[in-house]
Amino acid sequence: MNNNFKEKKINFPNYWDWNGIKVCWSVSGEENKIPIIFLHGFGASRKHWRNNLEYFAKRNCASYSLDLVGFGDSDQPGIRQIGKLNNEIWCNQVKDFIAQVIRPKNSGKVILIGNSLGSLVALTCAVSLENQIATVIASPLPDQIQENKKSITKKSLFKKFQNRLIRIFFIFFPLEIILFLITKLGVIKLGLNSAYFKKGNIDRELIDLVTKPVLRRTSARSLRAMCIGMSLRSEKFQASYLLRKLSDSKKVPFLLIWGEKDNFIPLFVGKKIANFHRWVKLKIVSNSGHCIHDEDPSIFNKISYEWIRDLKTF
Repeated sequence: MNNNFKEKKINFPNYWDWNGIKVCWSVSGEENKIPIIFLHGFGASRKHWRNNLEYFAKRNCASYSLDLVGFGDSDQPGIRQIGKLNNEIWCNQVKDFIAQVIRPKNSGKVILIGNSLGSLVALTCAVSLENQIATVIASPLPDQIQENKKSITKKSLFKKFQNRLIRIFFIFFPLEIILFLITKLGVIKLGLNSAYFKKGNIDRELIDLVTKPVLRRTSARSLRAMCIGMSLRSEKFQASYLLRKLSDSKKVPFLLIWGEKDNFIPLFVGKKIANFHRWVKLKIVSNSGHCIHDEDPSIFNKISYEWIRDLKTF
C-alpha cells in the first residue's frame, strides 16, 4: 500500500467540539470491542501513533488517537481563551471524549496508552476515572518523582508571589521569537535526534508532524498557556501524588515501558517508580530512546498487547 495513502487512512481527521474548542481525533477499528485511547507526547500529535493504531485495530481494539488541546490539528487557545493548559485540563478533555465520543458506541473499560506527556495525562485520568479505566501503559512517565508522602507546603504569601512572578515571566517572555527561531535553525530535528536513539526512524513525515503545528500563528499563545499551567500546577496534579492516589486502590494496572537509551527521561526514573510502587510493572527496551512506540513499534506493540491480553480488569 502507498505509504501516503496509508498515513491518510490511519490519521483521517474527525473533529469534535469540546466547550467551543475544536479537537481533532482519528480512529481505526471503531466497531471493535476494546476501546484504546493513544495520547501523544509534548510537541507531537495523534499522527505520532502511525505505527500502532492498525496493529491494535486488527486485534479487536477500537484504536482512538487524540490531539490534545494546543497540539496537532486541535485548536491552540491562549490564556484569554482557556486560562491555562496542563494535565488537569487535558484530563478533562479525555474524560469528556470518553463520555461524548466513545460511550455512545462502546461501554467497555478504556485502555490509555501514553507517550511522555500523554502518560502523565493518562495517569491523571486513571485517578479521576479509575472505575472506567482498564489499564494505563506509560512510555515513559515524566514529572519529578518524590518518595516521601509529606506534602511540601510553602507559606501562602510566598507561594502567591512566586506564582505571580512565574505568570508575569511567561506573559512577557518572547515565545513568538523563540518558536520562529526553532523552526528556522533546525532545532526540531536536533531535538528529535536527541529523543530518538535510532536516527534512521527520523523521516520527513515525523519532522512535518512536529513542525507544522509550531508554524500556526496561535502556537505561541498556546505554549504560553502550557508554560504557565504546568509551572503552577497544584501538588495533586503531579506524578508523585497521582501515583500514591492510584496506589491506594490498585484498581488500575499500570505498565511502564522505558527505553534503555532515553536521553530525555533517564531509565533510573522508571526504576525509581517501580521500586517505590511495587504494583507498577516496568519493561525495559534495550537500544531504544524516548519514543519506543515509533522507534521500535513491533516491540512496543507486542509488549503492550500481551499486557492487555492478560488483563483481568475487563
